[in-house]
Amino acid sequence: MISYNLKLKVLSRNLRKKMTYAERTLWSKLRLKQLKGRQFYRQKPIGNYIVDFYCPKAQLVIELDGGQHYLEKGKLKDNQRDLYLNKLGLKVLRFSDRDIFINIDAVLKRIYDNL
Repeated sequence: MISYNLKLKVLSRNLRKKMTYAERTLWSKLRLKQLKGRQFYRQKPIGNYIVDFYCPKAQLVIELDGGQHYLEKGKLKDNQRDLYLNKLGLKVLRFSDRDIFINIDAVLKRIYDNL
């Protein structure tokens, strides 16, 4: 079991209540073990981070990136987060919000191939 900062528990709960449209769209395809029968969790605390989606059996993290992730500061934070998650043995897949709306089938195929 991967440990996490207990202070993030309330924040992760609030993020689950306020998911973006892109997150809700992808969640509708991941929940209830729809992909390869694998369980996903949303807004899951891992260490000092909260990841958008996490599949523990596949050691897979899925991140959806909005506009702020493409600014220099956002890219730096994402790189630091990905390095930390990779050191824990987790694979991180990143998709833009736009990917979800334009070609969700390709997104789901890539996730499926990584499970």
